[in-house]
Amino acid sequence: MSDHIFVFGSNLAGIHGAGAAWHAKKYHRAQEGIGRGLTGTSYAIPTKDNSLRSRKLEDIAIDVQAFLNFAWAHRDMTFDVTRVGCGLAGFRDEQIAPMFSGAPYNCILPHGWRDEYK
Repeated sequence: MSDHIFVFGSNLAGIHGAGAAWHAKKYHRAQEGIGRGLTGTSYAIPTKDNSLRSRKLEDIAIDVQAFLNFAWAHRDMTFDVTRVGCGLAGFRDEQIAPMFSGAPYNCILPHGWRDEYK
């Protein structure tokens, strides 16, 4: 397994048809049908439900915390975090970025997410 993991926003159905999810499928072996967790050399954080509707922020926050726990437990890996939820799911950086405030330094966060949106 690669020690570089692409972290992207997904949907619970694991349909990786557009945006960062498509990129994860094409270049990082994200598997169709897996919408949460490690898949290939990527990690899916579901921001949409099975019907491809945006999830509630509090539900996304639970999955972000699960990811952060995973990142803390796998300090030998580097996680390239995309602007999870800020594309097709329609959220703003200031809504999602604070969820990543406890990210370890093996997480490469989008510009401004580590400091600007605490």
